[in-house]
Amino acid sequence: MTVSGRPTWMDLGTHDLEGAKAFYTELFGWEFVDQGDDFGGYNMIKKGENFIGGAMSSLMTPEGPAEEPQYPTSWTIYLDVADIDVALEKAAAKGGTVMVPAMQVGDSGKMALVQAPDGAVIGMWQRLDFAGFELDLSVGTPVWIETLSKDYDAAADFYTEVFGWTLAEMPSGNGQPRYATNGEGNDAQCGICEANTFLPEQAPSYWRMYLQADDVDATLERIIALGGSILDGPMDSPFGRLATVADPQGAVFQVIHSVHEG
Repeated sequence: MTVSGRPTWMDLGTHDLEGAKAFYTELFGWEFVDQGDDFGGYNMIKKGENFIGGAMSSLMTPEGPAEEPQYPTSWTIYLDVADIDVALEKAAAKGGTVMVPAMQVGDSGKMALVQAPDGAVIGMWQRLDFAGFELDLSVGTPVWIETLSKDYDAAADFYTEVFGWTLAEMPSGNGQPRYATNGEGNDAQCGICEANTFLPEQAPSYWRMYLQADDVDATLERIIALGGSILDGPMDSPFGRLATVADPQGAVFQVIHSVHEG
């Protein structure tokens, strides 16, 4: 079953691209393939034979290198859209803010960045020759992607209207935060979590991905040894053992030993 608005890409913007490349190559065995000056030094990330994401320097602008980072070091998630111009119009109509307008990326497709009404930044990708993720759910690849939202109702409405999500609410109660998936059961593609009760007041809504680990505790030891940090966990969940971590430059992600490993 095809689910509208599925996650289709992730990329890292960082003030220290070479440091990030060294970290993720050592941690997950990723390969970074520089696309050259025509694409601003953008790197495609491969795990094995599959492309799983990208990375770029936040010190690069359309006019050339800059002395200061142009945006915070972080991971950005992209959702698939059929028509990026229509999606951007819908985003603006639903209270979103266009941060990067539609941009052609060679023959691969078109991308854009928007800020949802809850403050989370999300990318759009309209495929042409390149569909995005090629995932096998192996170690070092994303196994789940979700947004933590401080305005669950506004976010649910936004992603439903702009990206065509079909939300399936998970059971909640006893003060537990609401959670819904885009798609149901085995067709679920990503999630939205009501996070206003546990995110710090100063923390914005944001998107995050879970990367598969063969052994979470051993992976955390490697992350510390490579200069990264543990922000939360490790802990056990119904979906596997997991932790929240950051790379040496500060980009946050999750590691998990998923019980649904492919």
